[in-house]
Amino acid sequence: MRRYRKGSHSTHDLKVHLVWCTKYRHKALQQDVACRIRDLLRQICEANDIQIVKGHVSKDHIHLYVSYPPKLSVSEMIKRLKGRSSKMIQAEFPELGAKFWGRHFWGIGYAAFSSGTVTDQTIQEYLERHIDKDDGFTVDGE
Repeated sequence: MRRYRKGSHSTHDLKVHLVWCTKYRHKALQQDVACRIRDLLRQICEANDIQIVKGHVSKDHIHLYVSYPPKLSVSEMIKRLKGRSSKMIQAEFPELGAKFWGRHFWGIGYAAFSSGTVTDQTIQEYLERHIDKDDGFTVDGE
C-alpha cells in the first residue's frame, strides 16, 4: 500500500532522484571521506525533513532518492545538501584543498528526476471522469 506523508495542511508523496558530482569529477569520495559524506547527507536530510529512500556514494558522484516535503523545492534541497556538506567536508579534511581550491567541492549543477506511480494518462482519465459527473468548468492549457 502506498504511504503518504502528511503535514498540518497537506498530504503528499513527493519523491525525486538526485545526482551530483565532485568538482572536476575527482575521485575523492573514498574511505573516510565517503563515510563522512554519507553521514553528513543523512544529518542534513534529517534536519530538513527529507527522507532518504535509497542512496549511493560513488567515488566521484552521489545518488540520492528522497521523499521531501512540499515546502522545499528541488533546487533548495540541492543547495542545502551540496552547500553544507561541501563546507563541512573541507573543514574536516583540509588535505582536500589541494584538489578543490576555491572552496568548491561539488561541481556546478545536478540532475533531478521525479518519480511516481501515476502516469500523465492516469491523471487525465481521472479528470475526465470528474468532468462527466460535475457541471463545473474545465480548465485546459490551450
